[in-house]
Amino acid sequence: MSALRIDVSDLLTHPGARRSVHLEDEVEDLRGSAASVTGPISLDLTLEHITDGVVVRGRLGATWRGECSVCLRDLEEPLDVVVDELFESDPVEGETYPLEGHEIDLEQLVRDSLVVELPLAPHCAEPCAAPVIDEDNEDQPKDPRWAVLEELKLD
Repeated sequence: MSALRIDVSDLLTHPGARRSVHLEDEVEDLRGSAASVTGPISLDLTLEHITDGVVVRGRLGATWRGECSVCLRDLEEPLDVVVDELFESDPVEGETYPLEGHEIDLEQLVRDSLVVELPLAPHCAEPCAAPVIDEDNEDQPKDPRWAVLEELKLD
């Protein structure tokens, strides 16, 4: 059983009951178009039983890695996301999450919340510049972004 799958039967028997959940787990293949989440994800949540189901509120913390879209340096930045979602027996597609018997599975909530926060075009925190290329100087190293084209042979 995944650490992100939580038994909430104690909450369901007491309306208005609350429980804090603090855990860390890894989620496989959590990536966007230009960055990906690496390492464990920390969850600091409060679960609360309401009439409609279980509300999950709190924070998700992770680290993303990617390449600067300007200078191509490797980047690694923290990610802190606030969540406030409802798990219910009859979930509404795209709006709420399923309450499966007496369990909730936080994996899809984690995926949905973190992936939309990943940068589409990561860049350095400080302004950076693309390498300056002097076309007349053949001794100057080539722009590494175009290096793979050097291998292309055109007839």
